[in-house]
Amino acid sequence: MQNEKVIGRSDIVERTFSFALRIVKLCRRLEQTPGTTRSLALQLLRSGTSIGANVEEAQAGQSKADFVSKMAIALREARETRYWLRLIRESDGADAGSLDILIKEASELANILGAIVSKARRTSKP
Repeated sequence: MQNEKVIGRSDIVERTFSFALRIVKLCRRLEQTPGTTRSLALQLLRSGTSIGANVEEAQAGQSKADFVSKMAIALREARETRYWLRLIRESDGADAGSLDILIKEASELANILGAIVSKARRTSKP
């Protein structure tokens, strides 16, 4: 059972890192675009890379409450990232096909993080 927890934590750390890397690469392309898309890319870069950073920080949380807090921040950042991706897609700022894949991944990450936060909150109550 202990190994399953470690594997699960490792998976979310790696998955959010991989997602952040894909966001960085997308933002590099978007920054070449003149106009508002460049500004949106900066917002996307901040939120999209923050997910993994907060998940990473949560792994070294000083307490269960600290872990939950960092994972909840990662959840909020995943939801914000999905928002920016949708906005860029709908404003024709980039190829919809590649954005749809990232939107789906942001949604899946939000669902996973939401489940982690819920479970951690349940198990921390007396």
